Amino acid sequence: MTRIFTKALLAAAVFGSATLAGCASNDSSMGTTARQPAAAHTPAASQPAATGQQTAGEAVDDAVVTAKVKARLVDDETTKAYQIEVATFKGTVQLSGSVDSEEARARATELAKEVGGVKDVKNSLQVRKSDG
Repeated sequence: MTRIFTKALLAAAVFGSATLAGCASNDSSMGTTARQPAAAHTPAASQPAATGQQTAGEAVDDAVVTAKVKARLVDDETTKAYQIEVATFKGTVQLSGSVDSEEARARATELAKEVGGVKDVKNSLQVRKSDG
């Protein structure tokens, strides 16, 4: 059941991101007038992004990476019980939230690094102190 849910989550993330990316790229073409030839405008996705910005293709890639990392965390016995937030920007995965052990923290990093498309992992997970 978890595998089916994970695959559905991954598919939803990919399709949702592709839809949003398509909307973003269509917005840039709205300023074109009828007198200007379409060939004079290059698609935003083919131009390099300015510092700190992403192309539509990069945003879709990051959304796929995020979904894959989340799926790996949910499927893993060590990390599945935790609410770990995952964000990806230009291939760098940011993990945040809290876990109960250093083992879970390290395992989350390990799982994220194994996902294709991940260039780096920034682990900001906090290990909760036990009350014992």
